[in-house]
Amino acid sequence: MEYVNDIREILREHRRRAKLTRDQVGAAVGLSGASIASFEQGRMIPQPDTAERLDAHFKTGDTFQRAAQEARDDARPTWLRPWAEHELRATMLRSFEHSLIPGLLQTEAYTRALLRSGRLPEDVIDRTVQVRRERQAATVDRPNPPMLSALIGEVALTYGPSDVVKGQLEHLLEASRRPQVQILVVPRTAGLHPGLAGAFVLATLPARTRAVYLDDQLRGRTVTEGADVDELERSWEIVRGLALPVSLSQELIARAIGDLD
Repeated sequence: MEYVNDIREILREHRRRAKLTRDQVGAAVGLSGASIASFEQGRMIPQPDTAERLDAHFKTGDTFQRAAQEARDDARPTWLRPWAEHELRATMLRSFEHSLIPGLLQTEAYTRALLRSGRLPEDVIDRTVQVRRERQAATVDRPNPPMLSALIGEVALTYGPSDVVKGQLEHLLEASRRPQVQILVVPRTAGLHPGLAGAFVLATLPARTRAVYLDDQLRGRTVTEGADVDELERSWEIVRGLALPVSLSQELIARAIGDLD
């Protein structure tokens, strides 16, 4: 997979015309030369504020801003785009993951370790990490975020390199103390339950409409048909009833961190 957009050529050409090095351009916009190299190589896309600073530096109007937005749209898989819009509008998100930490709560190190396990090219990993980071910034990390209630299987607290897992669990514990985040661990003793059929996220949207995101190994899909959403909401409630309360979930996460010391 290759993420190609004019942003690479635009930046390279304007830098060449100005006879500037990558380090010089980076210094002008508050970044490193390595970041400028990543933009030119298509491994990363400038954030909106960075694109604005590039436009100001090169006096290009909104050229970089438009190109960066187009690149961001192109980099997001087609099947993810409908869900990303629901995610932005959601007033509440309820997720279930059995074996992984939910994407909106992942650290960059955890995401990279997960993607590398699939032997993906480094440029694809870089772009996927950036898209996920942008989704986090637009939801759980934004001012007035939606309520996030995450059910996580206990086994998810143990998978991965110990240093990566420890940092991820510390982030999870910190996130669980936010007023708009509720993390509930589903213990191993819960046994069989409908959530084991696969990960999903329920979004409650304005005017009480709902949408669901279903994930699998190849691609995700968005479900909005009422009966299907009702069935998945029922599954979430069943699993919710098997999860540990917030305080006990926090204690379990803290113990898992201690086991890694």
